[in-house]
Amino acid sequence: GIISSASAHSPPQAAAAANAPQAPDEVLFQNVRVFDGKSSNISAPVNVLVRGNTIQEISASPIRAALGAQIIHGRQKVLMPGLIDAHWHAMMAALPPARMMTAEVADLNFIAAQEANNTLMRGFTSVRDLGGPVFALKRAIDANMVNGPRIWPSGSIISQTGGHADFRMTYDIPSSGNAALSRGEAIGGGIVADGTNEVLKRTREQLMLGASQIKLAAGGGVSSHYDPIDVAQYTEDEFRAAVSAADNWGTYVAVHAYTPKSIQTALKGGVKVIEHGQLLDEDTAKMMAKKGAWLSSQAFIDNEYANPQAGENRAKQKQVQAGTDESFKWASKYKLKVAWGTDILFNPKMTKNQGALLTTMTRWYSPAEVLKMATSSNAELLSLSGERSPYKGRLGVIEQGALADMLLVDGDPIADIQLIADPSKNLLVIMKDGLIYKNLAE
Repeated sequence: GIISSASAHSPPQAAAAANAPQAPDEVLFQNVRVFDGKSSNISAPVNVLVRGNTIQEISASPIRAALGAQIIHGRQKVLMPGLIDAHWHAMMAALPPARMMTAEVADLNFIAAQEANNTLMRGFTSVRDLGGPVFALKRAIDANMVNGPRIWPSGSIISQTGGHADFRMTYDIPSSGNAALSRGEAIGGGIVADGTNEVLKRTREQLMLGASQIKLAAGGGVSSHYDPIDVAQYTEDEFRAAVSAADNWGTYVAVHAYTPKSIQTALKGGVKVIEHGQLLDEDTAKMMAKKGAWLSSQAFIDNEYANPQAGENRAKQKQVQAGTDESFKWASKYKLKVAWGTDILFNPKMTKNQGALLTTMTRWYSPAEVLKMATSSNAELLSLSGERSPYKGRLGVIEQGALADMLLVDGDPIADIQLIADPSKNLLVIMKDGLIYKNLAE
């Protein structure tokens, strides 16, 4: 039964969970066509054998599975790598802001646990979490107490006073030297640090808690109330402090930044990944190319999937949306390494659009390029965490020896990428780490 086979490659408590995934020792996908995460087309029919949590064999010839193996009849449906969201907020995606600042921490975790299961059911088997108190949720998922994606956590966003992740109110200012932590800091949403010593300390704290990469706010934000978009945040020296602490742990710093000045200052300080970058110009793109920096971007356009904003924040949002076309143009011209994420925030009604947001990337890229971005390219970005990566093994590809994070799609997602927008209907099988979380295949 599940208990005996679960112990092969998952903790014993996996069997106790009410909605425990199926954990056969071997799974054989017969007669599937494969999108491997790298090529621009779908393969001829093959068979794919998963043993434990690893892809063991891919062959056009029949594969003999062990006695008791689970056979999935692919009927020439398409097997593809699990999707990866490179900019997700597991704790904040489904939470209205007012609730976030007032709810008990337990409430936050229960809401996030429910959303983590939904995330996995949308076909996202890995997420890079770019800010929020996500360490406990990640541990619960890894122990199979909660169903959800693999999480690369950043922990608290580190922000200067008045920066994008300074969640204090104006009445908290001026703060005294020995002031208590604000609510946003205490629960691990964002932490304020000014000067190189403070930045060093706060970076080291997040690494101690288990951050796989560090997130700093380098410039103004849309959803934050006190920092206009054009404001550059942190000095080169402060970035260098965070980068040196992260580098000592074998990992890297990513920054929230839209404008040329904020991006360039961060790059000069050794930052490797720019989140957003919608207002970058040609000189900044050149500089990113020269330094080999990543652009981790989002399909921020004025459509039904945009994070809802009002008043001054809506004006800031429109400014960012207006720059998106241009930033992807420069990214293409200078062949920047581009990752993709959603950055859904503070809205339980929006999270269901995670896959739909991926499909809107076809405004700038071919469907095959979009799918590569959400699989092998995003996996390459995840690998920048080096030894701090919480999961060992290759992701984002279907090849021998890679981790078995896979989706069986009812149709060809390169020919019709919209299939990804309706996961409940079109994703027949969802597998993560060799465990089957959904199986509608006959």
